[in-house]
Amino acid sequence: MTRLKVEDVVEIPQTLEEYNLELIRKTGCSLREISARAAGLGVSGELSHHHSKVAVIPMSCGQGIIEGFAESVASIISYLGFKVVITRSWDAGGVAEAVQGGSEILFMADDERFVAVNVRSGKVSDNGDATGRGYATGLERMCNGLEGKKVLVIGAGPVGHGAAKALARLGAEVGVYDIEGSSSERLSKDLEKLGYTVEIETNLYEALDHYRIFLDACPAQDVILTKYITKETMIAAPGIPLGVEASGVGLVSARLLHDPLQIGVSTMMFDVLQR
Repeated sequence: MTRLKVEDVVEIPQTLEEYNLELIRKTGCSLREISARAAGLGVSGELSHHHSKVAVIPMSCGQGIIEGFAESVASIISYLGFKVVITRSWDAGGVAEAVQGGSEILFMADDERFVAVNVRSGKVSDNGDATGRGYATGLERMCNGLEGKKVLVIGAGPVGHGAAKALARLGAEVGVYDIEGSSSERLSKDLEKLGYTVEIETNLYEALDHYRIFLDACPAQDVILTKYITKETMIAAPGIPLGVEASGVGLVSARLLHDPLQIGVSTMMFDVLQR
């Protein structure tokens, strides 16, 4: 997973209400509604009032704990209406503390993976896949449907995979570009097994010129250049940092979905409740 920085997450707890209102303005749906849709629970989410206790466990392995990360994850889960605690212990001790304290859902992240685990059902939700599905759902709402519309997925990693599958299921004509052609090939083959066709793009700038709807799952800056942004451009950008050229952000700000954690964590929460 992309390693976040303190400045990426530190303001999340204080800005969730403002973020949610902006999401409603852009998509017509709240954070809860988008993530419930992405998790397959419909518009309102039948499990939105589930009483499972949730624990966020700080993990010190790898490059260590990101200041404010656990607090931000917990604030998102709490905003959705769930009871959540941050364990005092880290790592294995945190897992033991959470389970002994009656938590059924565990959130934890290291340098490689960020997962939510349902201790009772064994269900695991991975942030990459959940983020891709959540952003695909948000993009579908922002575009008033994607049936028959061409969408370019930039980046064929875990987020791009999750997004491409969700977009295909939503009826979009999916194209994919990755700087590593073999990654695009793997994504295409995975979707072919599900009965979907993916157009593999080999030239990013030619693709940017032919598409108007983008899902940028690439962890790089200046991927979508200003000259390719039009009045019809719609962008969902889960990648960190934001891949839209700085001079183009203002042109597309009302048609741009981007956040460091909110949609991904929220989708994980609803996803992990399912069996």
